[in-house]
Amino acid sequence: MAPVPIPAFADNYIWRLPAQAGRGTLLVDPGDAAPVLAAADAGGWEPDAVLLTHHHDDHIGGVAALRERWPGLEVIAPDEPRIPFATRRVGDGDRVEVAGHGFDVLAVPGHTVSHIAFHGHGLLFCGDTLFSLGCGRLFEGTPARMLASLDRLAALPGHTLVCCGHEYTQSNAAFARTVDPDNPALVRRSEEVATLRDSSRPTLPVTLADERACNPFLRVDAPAVRASIAAWSGEDALARVDAFAALRRWKDGFRA
Repeated sequence: MAPVPIPAFADNYIWRLPAQAGRGTLLVDPGDAAPVLAAADAGGWEPDAVLLTHHHDDHIGGVAALRERWPGLEVIAPDEPRIPFATRRVGDGDRVEVAGHGFDVLAVPGHTVSHIAFHGHGLLFCGDTLFSLGCGRLFEGTPARMLASLDRLAALPGHTLVCCGHEYTQSNAAFARTVDPDNPALVRRSEEVATLRDSSRPTLPVTLADERACNPFLRVDAPAVRASIAAWSGEDALARVDAFAALRRWKDGFRA
């Protein structure tokens, strides 16, 4: 079964993964109930469970309304008191079996301290830790923790499909090409993204292999990326974590 992105707000995706059998489905990070309810009514399905990656409202804000519609809905979330309505708490190393699907839980702090991801069936639901051609802002974590989280995700099999929480790819591409302008894989991905967005199609999911080839935050060790970071920061011999931190600061202030 292929994951389906349900657009929400300006640029969020709520992911839906149909159950292996029957009318059920799995939902990931439903920040808004309205598009989920509309899709369920149109498609004749109902959710078996919700997976939550972190506590931000644009990822959890629709859960209460969904549980009003489906009172028995299971809500699987990190051990995070800012998610008060979880029916099951999970953490690093746990295994989740729902709707005929199995996922390993990975702790990936950085964007938030309790952020988790779900990996299984060749899919990675990574919330706001890893984006296509980018990564999440460090609202609560340190550069070292975020870099370790990205390293962990980057080590997953290359065929893994990255299902992240936002349609940021086109704006991320503008920054990535500033950092790594001579990367042919990035040029191809940027052109593909422009074509998809011109016709209002999602740029996701994307393979992890493509991200490893194109995403500057997964290429912090690449000589071309290091040279750009040095030119921007004015520092030539940054340690790996410091280079990543400089890259994230550069992106924070970047305007295309």
